[in-house]
Parts: sequence; structure tokens; C-alpha cells
Amino acid sequence: MPTTSDSNPNYPSVHPAHPRKDKGKLLQILGVGFGIAVAVGNAISAGIVRTPGDIAARLPNHWLFFVVWFVGAFYALVSAFQLAELGAAIPKSGGQYNFSRRALGDYAGFIVGWSDWLSTCGTTGAVGIVVGEYLGHMFPTFDGTQRIKITAVTVIVLFALLQWKSISIGSKVQNFTTVLKGLVFFIMVIACFTLGSGMRYASEAAAAARGIPASIIPAGAALITALLFGIQATIYTYDGWDGVIYFGDEIKNPGYLVPRAIFASLFSVVLIYLLINAAVLYVLPMNEVAGNNFSLGLAAQRVFGPHGDFIFRSIMVVALFSSLNALHLMGARVIYAMSRDGLFFRAVSRINKGGTPTIGLLLSALVGVAFAVFSFERVIAMLAFFFVTNYLLSFTSLFILRRREPDMPRPYCAWGFPWTTALALLGSLGFLVEAVREDRANSILTLLALACSYPVYRVLKMVSNQTDRAATQ
Repeated sequence: MPTTSDSNPNYPSVHPAHPRKDKGKLLQILGVGFGIAVAVGNAISAGIVRTPGDIAARLPNHWLFFVVWFVGAFYALVSAFQLAELGAAIPKSGGQYNFSRRALGDYAGFIVGWSDWLSTCGTTGAVGIVVGEYLGHMFPTFDGTQRIKITAVTVIVLFALLQWKSISIGSKVQNFTTVLKGLVFFIMVIACFTLGSGMRYASEAAAAARGIPASIIPAGAALITALLFGIQATIYTYDGWDGVIYFGDEIKNPGYLVPRAIFASLFSVVLIYLLINAAVLYVLPMNEVAGNNFSLGLAAQRVFGPHGDFIFRSIMVVALFSSLNALHLMGARVIYAMSRDGLFFRAVSRINKGGTPTIGLLLSALVGVAFAVFSFERVIAMLAFFFVTNYLLSFTSLFILRRREPDMPRPYCAWGFPWTTALALLGSLGFLVEAVREDRANSILTLLALACSYPVYRVLKMVSNQTDRAATQ
């Protein structure tokens, strides 16, 4: 087992276990349960509907289908070893931004923080739109392009208001919605296995009777490409298991609890996805899952009959509510951390007495609303490249900090270092190369955006420095 502060007295906790009560500061009141809730709430979202169909279209075989899900889980586990060390050693709210800034400097930290914040806000807008679409399908009153956007804006603002007063309320909302999400997915899985017996075989027999040929499994280079695509898709879908690192300042005894929350979150996310995929493939034949962006909904229709569509969409709305709350919590803390360190407007670092970065939350909600109102698909696609780059920089940061700061207190040490770290780093490089090969247009735009980020960084840092000088005069 990895070394942590509870099992080895030579690894002291970075922060005391007692919560901070100071007005205007982040409150150290969160536990491992919240860490799991925010990670599961963030990770289990719309990807659960689309990804299985995309993978099955390229790998229409049960064994190959599950192989890529397990490989993606293995990559996430190797990555978790590294982020657990960094999160326990540098327990600051704000996510991976803190690791890159400490190891690589302000500009690298700015790139990670800025891209992480924008992608979080972009996801907030996208999730809001999907909520609007589902509610519009369930209740005609909410249907129509404008009404869907109004619904999206409403739910984004509503969940921002729910956590405005204090982190305590935000964490309670997160815990409740995540438990509810897990419960409804568990019921769905049980229903598929208990009520869906024989449905897959009946569908396969009907397809054979109609002369529909079985899907062809790729071979040679095509198989390798399909496997790489599947692994890439599962890594994207699993992402979010590291949600606790956005709350390092607010976790009680982070040296002890952050690693536990990371591994418990990863185990929970992987288990939920594997169970749902197994349940869907128990009810539906592979050729009905392949290319179907609604396979979970189709399984619900087969199991529950005429009410299946309504039940499925209700489940997804609950899941997306949990995601919205988690995205608000994380996005506000990324931009708060950048402001705290002088890489964004200083006013954004203000915190109310309940421990909420109110201006950071307000800006995150407003940008999320902007993504929901306007169509920013290309921007979101570009930010996917930054997602991979952020992990790459975090793993590089671990190598640098191990060499440059060997005496840094490390309540948790990455299992298998340096080999697992190198494996995670190489995996991220391969992932990035494949992403660029598959989407060259957006990769070029991403490089241009990266080049343009430097003058933005210089301006924001200059404004922050001028504010500091004015405050001291």
C-alpha cells in the first residue's frame, strides 16, 4: 500500500486537522466523502451516454470493447499515483494549476489555470444545454431552441446561487445530488440485469432473420487505430476522478485524506461505468449499441417499456444537476487561486465568511452562461488539447519537484516512482500525438491560442502588480 501520514509518523500532515474559522478565508471543513462526491459528480455526466456507442462502432466485440475501458482505467490509476503525491504535498485549492506553477513557473501555471477554468466553464454551459434539451423532450413546455437556452441559463444560475452563501451548503448539495445520482444508476443497472434477461438474444435473432450482417471487427492497422481511439475516449470519459485536488485548502488533514479521496473516487467512477456498460450490453446486442448516442436510453426503453425514455431522461437530469454543482465549485477555485497568486485580477480572490470565492463563482457562472447562450463547439474542442497538456505538465512537475525539492514534506509518495510517473508521462504524450493526428485543424488553432496567451498573461500580471502597489501606498 502507498505510504500516507496515518501509517508512517515520518510523514506529517501538511495542515492541522482542525478547521479554520477565519472570516474571509477558505474553510478547512471538507472530508473524504465530499472529495468522492465532487469527483463522481463531475466525472459521471453526458459521456456515459455517448462514449459507449462511439467505442462500439469501432470495436464491435465484447472483449475488445471492455479491454479499452480497462486500459483507460489503468492509465487513470497510474495518473492517480502521481496526482495523489502532488495533491498531498501541495494542498492548495485550485487544481493542477498549483503544481505547474510551483515546478515550472508563473507562465506554465497560467496556461494550466486559464485553460482549466475555461474548459470547466465551457463544460458548465454544455451541461446546461443538455439539461434543457432533456427537459424539453420530457415536457413540451420547455421545448424549442430559445426555451432550451433559457432553461440552461436558469439551472446554471440556480446552482451558483445554491452555493453562494457558504461552502457548507455547496458541499451538502454536492453530497445529496451525487448520492441520488449513484442510487438511480444503481437502480438502472439492477433493472437491466433482472428485467432484461433474453432481450439481447431476441434482438440478435431478429436481426439474423432480417438478414442484417454482424458487425465486422477491424484487423491490422485499422484495429490498432480503433484501439487507440477507444482508449482515448475512455480516458476522456473517466476524467474528473481527481476532483478533490481543487479543494486542497478546504480538506481536513489533506496529507491523509486527499490520496484516499483520489483513489476512492477513481474506483467509484470506474465501477459505475463498467457496471452501466455491462448492463447495457446485457440488454442490447452490440450492433444496436454501435454508433448509438442513446444506447443507455434504448436499454431503458427495452426494460421499462413506454416509460423507459422518460425514466432515462430523468436519470440523466439528476446526473447533470450533480455535475453542474461540481463544475461551479471547481471553476470558482481555479480562478480564485490564480488571483491569489497575482495572475488574475486581485478582487477575484475575495472570499465571504462562508468560505465561498464569490467573485470567482460569479465570473465562472457568467462565462458558463455565455457558453450556453452562444455556440462555442470549436473552443471546447480546442480546450480538449489543453486537458491532455495539463496532465503532461503535472507529471513533469512531479519529476522536477522530486529533484529540486527533495526535502518537501510528502505525506504520500507516488507508488512506483519514477517508473509509473514515466509511464503516465509517455501515455500522455502518446495521447496528445494521437489527438493532434485525429484533429489537426483544432490542434493548429490551439497552438495559436497558446502563443496568444502570453501577452494576456503579461497584461493580467501587470494589472495585479499595480493593484498590489496601490494597496501598499
